[in-house]
Amino acid sequence: MSRAARTDTASCAPHVADSHDVIRVQGARVNNLKNVSVEIPKRRLTVLTGVSGSGKSSLVFDTIAAESQRLINETYSAFVQTFMPTLARPEVDVLEGLTTVIVVDQERMGANARSTVGTATDANAMLRIVFSRLGEPSAGPAFHYSFNQPAGACPRCQGTGQVTDLDLTQFYDESKSLADGAITVPGYKAGGWFVRVFAGSGFVDPDKPIRDYSGTELHDFLHREPTKVKVDGINVTYEGLIPKVRKSILAKDKDGLQPHVRAFVERAVTFVTCPECDGTRLNEAARASRIEGINIADACAMEVRDLAGWVRGLDRPSVAPLLATLRRTLDSFVEMGLGYLSLDRPAGTLSGGEAQRVKMVRHLGSSLTDVTYVFDEPSTGLHPHDVQRMNELLLRLRDKGNTVLVVEHKPEVIAFADHVIDLGPGAGTAGGTVCFEGSVEGLRGSGTLTGRHLDDRASLKESVRKPNGALEIRGARANNLRDVDVDIPLGVLTVVTGVAGSGKSSLLHGSVPASAGVVSVDQAPIRGSRRSNPATYTGLLDPVRKAFAKANGVKPALFSANSEGACPTCNGAGVVYTDLAMMAGVATPCEECGGKRFQAAVLEYRLGGRDISEVLAMPVAEAEEFFRAGEARVPAAHAVLGRLADVGLGYLTLGQPLTTLSGGERQRLKLATHMAEKGGIYVLDEPTTGLHLADVEQLLGLLDRLVDSGKSVIVIEHHQAVMAHADWIVDLGPGAGHDGGRVVFEGTPADLVAARSTLTGEHLAAYVGA
Repeated sequence: MSRAARTDTASCAPHVADSHDVIRVQGARVNNLKNVSVEIPKRRLTVLTGVSGSGKSSLVFDTIAAESQRLINETYSAFVQTFMPTLARPEVDVLEGLTTVIVVDQERMGANARSTVGTATDANAMLRIVFSRLGEPSAGPAFHYSFNQPAGACPRCQGTGQVTDLDLTQFYDESKSLADGAITVPGYKAGGWFVRVFAGSGFVDPDKPIRDYSGTELHDFLHREPTKVKVDGINVTYEGLIPKVRKSILAKDKDGLQPHVRAFVERAVTFVTCPECDGTRLNEAARASRIEGINIADACAMEVRDLAGWVRGLDRPSVAPLLATLRRTLDSFVEMGLGYLSLDRPAGTLSGGEAQRVKMVRHLGSSLTDVTYVFDEPSTGLHPHDVQRMNELLLRLRDKGNTVLVVEHKPEVIAFADHVIDLGPGAGTAGGTVCFEGSVEGLRGSGTLTGRHLDDRASLKESVRKPNGALEIRGARANNLRDVDVDIPLGVLTVVTGVAGSGKSSLLHGSVPASAGVVSVDQAPIRGSRRSNPATYTGLLDPVRKAFAKANGVKPALFSANSEGACPTCNGAGVVYTDLAMMAGVATPCEECGGKRFQAAVLEYRLGGRDISEVLAMPVAEAEEFFRAGEARVPAAHAVLGRLADVGLGYLTLGQPLTTLSGGERQRLKLATHMAEKGGIYVLDEPTTGLHLADVEQLLGLLDRLVDSGKSVIVIEHHQAVMAHADWIVDLGPGAGHDGGRVVFEGTPADLVAARSTLTGEHLAAYVGA
């Protein structure tokens, strides 16, 4: 047989290399997964669904993605691995057919003031090269157009676009002397080392009120450059109070400061637009360089869809390939429903859904194929009008030969799946099993919780509540709002809706007067370590510790795993972390306390027959009953537990680390905490995030109870079930960015459906079957 004939024969038979067409998981036991085994088809769009807390994230992120990352890390040299995070192997028997995993999650982008939408997507980098080639007069190479490089940054604000304005009355009390405690900056107590340096420097009189200082003394006290002096026989560097505080406090990330220090910064410092660069961050040379009258700051300030049009009009052969790549990147923004953003928008101001879609921009233009993309609720923050485009983008990624895994609840996204994995049947310990695997049609007829609710449609209310007043907003101009005047009714459930970027958050978070008594529950992530749990976050543990202490005649601190009661071997962590040098580290349950986190002696003390570790192992629903009456009656704890149950977290255990909670669980935990605050108006930002179809009904019941208890509830929301249930709707639009910022409808849901005058009205009418 000739070589050609052999080749033809071989090509007819399936090649062994083509047989690896599934990701095979056997015996997954991460978090609440109960020996889960699934086969996920490669190069297909697979949607994982199930109630919040059912185990979706544990399977996709903590098992498949985590093991892929661990195996990739092991391919690096031992030297490089020492600089990388050590990852333990997930608890699973078999993981086969893994590919490189790219996680596109909803983690907010860092709040670094120098990070913008443009720097996060490489659009800025391409734009800088275009200006370095075509700009007249040229400012020099591309880095001369970067505000993150000394060559391009404004010298006054160092490329941040803002300068600080200090309120010196918050730094010191001029009626006092240093010896009497004149300095009011945290950490500068009279008699402390910092104040002793000022007092012993010889530059100022420590016993004279600051208002009596001469001009020279005041300058030395506030502004003196670093100078070597001897204080109490010790050589030290003396520096004026303002540069010293700038370096020790103001230069740090405000969110990382202790609460009392952060409060000082908020009182003492205001940030104002840099007068030299007018907030553009760039120096004069970069601002002077223009292409057809536009400088790079003007380009970055345009909405991306307008910038895309401007770039399309540049026909310069010398940079044609670069312009084509830049155009594709900017067009991806528009396709993603992000055309209203500008490249100079600070990355830290993006919502979780916007951040996820910005990350997607990077991947759509990628040349990589045969990788696994993992998305966490990509429909978050999207109006129904935009969900269709999102689905098409997911299919584009799949059609390039990639495996796409999506954790999602919305039927509009589930409908596009090639394959569905439904986890449940419940949440927490009641979940962690595979209830269904197969097609969307198979899911619909499967009888699982998701299958039964897949075609749920909320109906319009027969009657709506009457308002008892109005929250008046006049002349709102935050971001893209166009002098908006609107009366938001009080005493009812109001939904503020509109396409992403239409101005909803700007209206409620940027325009509602601070004096209105508003309790705002936004989507900012909960800060917490492995040691933080629902009991510590909600303040529930304080009354519980006091009750244990009172019942046993000992100190409350004994019942804290972060204080005196901690197991000495694991320091109250419950696990011992073993560093295996060049191999991945391993976390094992502490043998001393068996993972209970407390000293053995502490576990001898009981309340209602239970020790503190047993209480922390209780689900919320069981603990609510436990603290209701009898010897273990703790009214303060019972009240907190009731609120947790109200928001649908009855299955959470009190001691579960916050780091293991899903996004939807964290937001509802935050809502339960805020429900204790004294405030007549609640503003909720997309409370359906992370909620299963079956849980939306419970959320609507909670919102109704809040309103019926005398509260006014205002919800920013895209979910049609919430819109249909509202008493009043305020619809913003008609588009996003400069095409939005106006109120396009105010009225009842029934009126909105009848009018069908807006995009929201059309989609809501289709949803309720009108």
